[in-house]
Amino acid sequence: MHSEATAPALVIGGPTASGKSALALAVAREVGGEIINADAFQIYQGLPLLTAQPTARELASVPHQLVGEFALSENFDAARYLKVARERIAASWEAGRPPILVGGTGLYIRAALYGLASGLPGPDADLRVTLESFSLLELQRKLTTLDPQAAHLIDLKNPRRVVRALEVCILTGRPFTSFREPTRATHSIAGMWLSAPREVLHRKIEVRARRLFEAGVENEVREALPKIGKSVQQAIGLVAVQEVLEGRASREEALESIVFATRQYARRQETWFRKEPCLLPQAPEDALTFCLKLLSERSR
Repeated sequence: MHSEATAPALVIGGPTASGKSALALAVAREVGGEIINADAFQIYQGLPLLTAQPTARELASVPHQLVGEFALSENFDAARYLKVARERIAASWEAGRPPILVGGTGLYIRAALYGLASGLPGPDADLRVTLESFSLLELQRKLTTLDPQAAHLIDLKNPRRVVRALEVCILTGRPFTSFREPTRATHSIAGMWLSAPREVLHRKIEVRARRLFEAGVENEVREALPKIGKSVQQAIGLVAVQEVLEGRASREEALESIVFATRQYARRQETWFRKEPCLLPQAPEDALTFCLKLLSERSR
């Protein structure tokens, strides 16, 4: 477990469009805190609409870290996030602003809270080229053969995660999930995750997707495409908007694709948060009170 100097004062997680950012702003304003982003795509500059970054006004109202800071061409993973996030968390404490870790990327939150398993090999460029030549379905089958537990603990719809897990299996001769840390059930409560009714979340996801096109996401993606690296290629909606730009899909078709993919992703996020014992589910109407109470208890 990491030291108090690199532990966030509070973690706010939850599925996409659940209201995490608004809640974090309210908490940060109340306690004079600083927001540390834990969303894998909001860290990049150049796609603020597509990645649902806080607005310029929100960014100005409360100190934010790791929002729109890195070039689209850069590759980012949990190990790099762990290093940078803990540096920012420590600096926030030093400045007298309680750091509030906010996001929906479960792996990044887990890394910041617990660190990463030791003994994992570094990436192997040649092996990755070979693995990336297979279809996602083939990769999923290979991984579940080598590591049956992976189907329950890894996002099998994320090609980067599947390739990395397979890479570790092949390089070490051990299941990727064997490197996981022991149960965390004894860890104290670090924060909460927003649990909204499914129909409410679905409606908010659709509204957000429609606003993307109204706000000009096509121009944003057009300008960003020449700069995009492998990590950003996984961002939901990027391919759908690109197809509109290339005349291969209508806006309505792209909208349907984005809504469907986002809803699927939100379900996977909910599954992850339900399995995280240090984060308690909270209804939106109770979340602010819970966060402030938890922070008050810790400051005593």
